Amino acid sequence: MSKKNKKEQWFVPAGIEPTEMDLKIMAWQEKGKKVPTRQLIKTPEQIEGIRRAGALNTAVLDHVAEHIRQGMTTGEIDRLVYDFTIKHGGIPAPLNYEGYPKSCCTSINDVVCHGIPSDEEELWDGDIINVDCTTILDGYYADASRMFCIGNVSEADKRLVDIAWECLKVGEEVCHPYCFVGDLGNAIAKHAHKNGCTVVRDLCGHGVGNQFHEDPDIVHYGKKGTGMLLVPGMVFTIEPMVNAGDWEVCEDAEDESGWIILTEDGSNSAQWEHTYLMTEDGLEILTH
Repeated sequence: MSKKNKKEQWFVPAGIEPTEMDLKIMAWQEKGKKVPTRQLIKTPEQIEGIRRAGALNTAVLDHVAEHIRQGMTTGEIDRLVYDFTIKHGGIPAPLNYEGYPKSCCTSINDVVCHGIPSDEEELWDGDIINVDCTTILDGYYADASRMFCIGNVSEADKRLVDIAWECLKVGEEVCHPYCFVGDLGNAIAKHAHKNGCTVVRDLCGHGVGNQFHEDPDIVHYGKKGTGMLLVPGMVFTIEPMVNAGDWEVCEDAEDESGWIILTEDGSNSAQWEHTYLMTEDGLEILTH
């Protein structure tokens, strides 16, 4: 039997009376389930900071929603995001993150995620676009994305956008204190497949709040009862990427940065994302 590093387990510090949450987590740990570390449980002060970052992130996306239109470039969208964020005391987290050159991601049609804004890329009638923003405010992070339909979008693409939204909501509905990541992933994938779509497996949601990306990975497929136990005080994103065709993705061969991810078969993709706080009563949405 291999020894586990104590830091990777849930434990109660010496001299401290275990809480009801401690006992529940340790009971699952004894059964061999993956549980969070104490470092993943946010303090009340941290939660308030993340909540404020979430409010600004929502305002940024509202600002985009007010201005996005056919004929504008994704470079213009990026400047909207940057200017609004900075004006309100925040920092766009994507800018210069691991070499990413812009303040948000703009992913059009068959671009699954990490589309890089450009003054040469114009929004055309019939496009669907995901705008993904992460905002830092006073050192705290919040992350969300929305889909926008430009002009006369086909019924098939409208339905794809709706299914992606429904997948997010299905994930929310099954996510409750002491459930597992696999529970929500299983429900999301089933809903997508029932509607003739697939869920990308190579990319996932994540913990967030004190950093841009934290544990756990929030996968959007899988088996019930697998993955990490989700407990009150954890903050994470749910962000299913739903493809009209197969789930496989690839890097854009024309993008030297390696950031832009496309559907392998050229089908369109849609995604919605929110940041959530797990509470004793269920999820609190920190972004809208």
